[in-house]
Order: sequence, then structure tokens, then C-alpha cells
Amino acid sequence: MTTYRTDVAASYFESYSVVGLLAVVGVLFVAVAFGASRLLRPVVPTPEKLLTYECGVDPVGEGWAHTQVRYYVYAFLYVIFAVDSIFLFPWATVFAAPGYGAATLVEMFIFLGFLAVGLLYAYKKGVLTWA
Repeated sequence: MTTYRTDVAASYFESYSVVGLLAVVGVLFVAVAFGASRLLRPVVPTPEKLLTYECGVDPVGEGWAHTQVRYYVYAFLYVIFAVDSIFLFPWATVFAAPGYGAATLVEMFIFLGFLAVGLLYAYKKGVLTWA
């Protein structure tokens, strides 16, 4: 009985060792790429190269700028509905399987209901008006 347990444990940890080895190889690959880039690139620092640069405009004034929150809100709403579309594709494949139609249809309407409530809340708060 102990040999069976050790065989199962050995095969269990052997599969993790493959994942660990792959992670180490990936980290080494990235480290070698960054090291080679550092060795092969030319290094000629000049005041112009060390100057902050953005969109071809020389920096004027302070580095702090006010950013309106509404841009982040729109990005967050986009992420929510992008995640929604990610859940719709697997649902469509399960819905097509025999025996799962009614249950998956009810579950998806509940899910879409939650999203609709969130969208209605954002609309009521005035998040979706651009002004």
C-alpha cells in the first residue's frame, strides 16, 4: 500500500516539476534576451535624450495634470461588457447541447439582468452622458 501512495505522489509531483521547469526556462529566456539587449545597444546619453518627451511636444509646466474620472468610468464599463461577451460564447456552446437548454437560458437571463441593472445604475448616475 505504501508503494502505491509513493507512486501516486511521485507522478503528482512529476507533473508539477514539468511546469516548474517550463517556468524556469521562460524566465531564463527573458533574462538572456534582456541581457543581450543591454550588451548590444549603443549607450550615448545626451541632454536631449534624457528630456521628457510626449507626442512630439516639449514639456511645459509641471508634471502633474488633472485627469477626469469619467474616462476611467468609461474604461471600466467597457471592461464589464467585454467580460460579458467572454461569458456569452461558452454559454452559447452549452445552450446548444441537448438537455441544457432551459437551465442555461434562465441562467443567462439572470446574468444579463444583473448587467442591465448595472447599466441602468450607470445611466441614472449620469455616467453615460458626455458633458
